[in-house]
Formats: sequence, structure tokens, C-alpha cells
Amino acid sequence: MYSFDYAKPKSVADAVSALKGDSDAKVLAGGMTLIPTLKQRLAQPSQLVDLAKVPELKGIKREGDTLVIGAMTRHVEVATSKEVLAAIPALAHLAEGIGDAQVRNRGTIGGSVANNDPAADYPAACLGLGATIVTDRRQIPADQFFTGMFSTALDEGELITAVRFPIPQKAGYVKFPNPASRYAMVGVMVAKTAGGVRVAVTGAGPSVFRVEAMEKALAADFSAKAVAGIKVPSDDLNSDMHGSADYRAHLVGVMAKRAVEACG
Repeated sequence: MYSFDYAKPKSVADAVSALKGDSDAKVLAGGMTLIPTLKQRLAQPSQLVDLAKVPELKGIKREGDTLVIGAMTRHVEVATSKEVLAAIPALAHLAEGIGDAQVRNRGTIGGSVANNDPAADYPAACLGLGATIVTDRRQIPADQFFTGMFSTALDEGELITAVRFPIPQKAGYVKFPNPASRYAMVGVMVAKTAGGVRVAVTGAGPSVFRVEAMEKALAADFSAKAVAGIKVPSDDLNSDMHGSADYRAHLVGVMAKRAVEACG
């Protein structure tokens, strides 16, 4: 691990100030990706800005028809929250299946969303539920936030402060996990919302994406059979030692049907 300066701000304003003008600084949320990266000397930040002591970034609350989750809220807190279980059970189920107990007790929703790992679960929740990512500067719709592998619409020094989830009429999330890492080889979030049906897929491609054909089919008939014959092209999907692009394309269909069945 290379040497770096360390800052532990106690407010969003202090965190933003610490990051200002330092393009080589890194934000430490849960550290589930960043710490191993540092240990392997794959990154050399000038400083780490640790958000663990910023109270305004934590917590879960319901505001009308929206569930608001602070960026530093841990996965285990989402999984066990009465507010989440009552409003969006599929989101609690998704959080419960992230990694292992150690990861769930350290990892945060803001860190996961900002990192945008192609096999992470929360990007599917954000895109599938039509969430809004709130930062210290603006509010970004999920459809505009995830721009590519490990890439987002965040500007330099911009901090995620919360994620706002519109409460759906029903939603379901199912994934086929890698047996070692528990990352999604393919995960599918299906949601019936006030604005229509949304289907988001993670793990299959370089970044999370929606499947318009499935959304149209489910809008006409919200049942597993409606998506049974829909094929996702494998051309741009991931292919590795764990599964070929064709295999992942097949899994998208299987997981989508199961996600519809899981909707409550």
C-alpha cells in the first residue's frame, strides 16, 4: 500500500472541502473495493476522505411515496430496516444477498452506487425502481447516472448524499450469484411503478441496463409468461471463466421470469 494523507470529516461540507482541488483524492465509504485495491497497489491516492463520521449521510426514512436512504447506510441496515421491508421488500431482499456478513456490515449503498461495479446489486435496484441519486450538488435520475463499467455521471469531488427510491406498486429482484464472491453473474430487478414497468439487469454486461422489450411485454401482461420468449442479444454481454455471453443472455430470461414471480 502506498502512503497517503487521511481525513475524517464530520460534515458533508467538510468532506467537500477536503476533496476540493485534489483530483487524486479518494472517498472512503465502506471500502469494500477501495481497500483491496490499495493493498494491491493498484491505486495511489493523495488522500483518503473517510465519510464514516458524517451523520447526515446515514439513515432511512420515508417521505410520502419515496424511500430515502442515506449514502453511508450499510447493506445490513437496508436488509433489516422495517421501513424498507414495509415499503420495498425487494430492496431489503437485494441487500440481504450482497456478499457475506462481513461485507454487509461494512459496505454502504452510496459506495456501491458510486463504484458501479458491473456485477453489483444496487445499480439494478436504482435503475429498476427509477431511483434518483442525490449529491451535494444536484439530483441525478438513475437512467442518466450509470454511464459505463465503473463509470458514473459524478463529477470530480462530487459526493452522493442519498438515494431516493419511488415506492413501486410491486417489485422483485432475483440473481444468479457467483458461488465464491456472491456477485451477480446476472441479477434482474422488475418493478411495476406509477410510470410503467421497469426491468433492469446487472452482472450480464459492462454496466447495468434496461430491457425495453420485457418492459413492453410486462406492461401488457404482468406475468412470467409474458417475458418467456424474449431473448436478450449476447453481442455486448460479458464472457469470462464463470460464464459465456450466451449463457448470461439465457440467464437474463430465466432471472427475469423469477423476478416477476417474486414481485409482491
